[in-house]
Amino acid sequence: MSIFKQNFEQVKIARHLLYWTAMIVPVSVVTGSLVALFLWLLELATVTRWNHLWLLFLLPLAGIFITWLYKQFGKNSDAGNNLIMDEIHRPGGGVPARLTPLILFTTIITHLFGGSAGREGTAVQMGGSISALFARWYNMHRRDKRILLMCGMAAGFGAVFGTPIAGAVFALEVLAIGRIKYDGLLPCFIASILADITCSAYGIHHTHYSIAFKGSVADTVRWLPYLSFDFLLLAKVIMAGVAFGLVGYMFAEAVHLFKNLAHKYIVNKWLIPVAGAALVVGISYALGTFNYLGLGVTNPEGVSIVNAFNPGGAHPFSWLWKLLLTAITLSTGFKGGEVTPLFFMGAALGNTLATLSGAPVDLFAGLGFIAVFAGATNTPLACTLMGVELFGANNVVYYAVACFTAYYFSGHTGIYGSQRMAVSKFHLEQYHERTIKELKQGK
Repeated sequence: MSIFKQNFEQVKIARHLLYWTAMIVPVSVVTGSLVALFLWLLELATVTRWNHLWLLFLLPLAGIFITWLYKQFGKNSDAGNNLIMDEIHRPGGGVPARLTPLILFTTIITHLFGGSAGREGTAVQMGGSISALFARWYNMHRRDKRILLMCGMAAGFGAVFGTPIAGAVFALEVLAIGRIKYDGLLPCFIASILADITCSAYGIHHTHYSIAFKGSVADTVRWLPYLSFDFLLLAKVIMAGVAFGLVGYMFAEAVHLFKNLAHKYIVNKWLIPVAGAALVVGISYALGTFNYLGLGVTNPEGVSIVNAFNPGGAHPFSWLWKLLLTAITLSTGFKGGEVTPLFFMGAALGNTLATLSGAPVDLFAGLGFIAVFAGATNTPLACTLMGVELFGANNVVYYAVACFTAYYFSGHTGIYGSQRMAVSKFHLEQYHERTIKELKQGK
């Protein structure tokens, strides 16, 4: 009887997987196709800006236009990633389909005219918007709609970075600090992989990163001959992880601070993007470089994420300038994501720390790449997996140490105000999934 019951359970599981696969395939294909279009347009906008730097002077007008678009057509779309996360936590107002064209178009405008922003937010928002649209067409009930929204987030993240495993775990981990709900694990995994395959099918190639460093027995501490591990390097990684976590904290706080200051002291809200644009352009001219605008992934001559993996590929304060310009851009109404700028900050800071400590530059740049992101988003598991997908598994212990250390030292803050607090990092105290925003307000 028990064998029959067990076999019947396997049939139910198979039916469950077939059901979700059928629901997910259209969402993943559409999301992957939109991400491919977005990445192609983003590359075109970046090249155009570098070839016509006079476009920077139109950034204030671009900011006004973005503000008008969201006031005219956005409704609640301006909340971005937080809107999708709120809908997952507590379905209610819904995620409008108009979010997809709005965020796609306004992110391209931001990059074309020189804003310092990323791309993850756009991809995740498009995935969430498309999945919400399909959920309405499917007439799903609340629980299934929640899972499909998570699948949309996973699809967007996995496709935009070419990291489908990290994308699936990110969608599950980012919702609440200290808790992962596994009911959406396999659907998110399927969605992320299918979206990544779809995006790649259009000929989209993701940036290749590599870490040549590989720990070996020769790197061990001599007075511990039976342990094939470099404990001195591990200590350096831990200290770097602390710094990465603090930078993630600084960025999250800077975005919130600048946004509050702008709305408090600038009475005419139309002037907020103008002030932000003026600061971005003015600071760039004061620094004598435009290396900190746009994505910052590649740059043949100046500082970039790719160059930070090489000795001398970043200046000591490159991470700080990118932090400042990105925080100003995103807090004054321009659109895009935070993650690629976080990659830049982390890689540049890792380059500097490696130079100061005598550690391998490429390893520390890679650790900063994923660990600052882990600290700012409170997603150490997803970021560790991202390190494996992007850089290979040879240094996975160092990835985990850096990401988990950064996670703890970033405190109870983050770039997503709608992220829930389930378990405290410092004490095993239950918060019953209150949002970070509520905790800061002392509610």
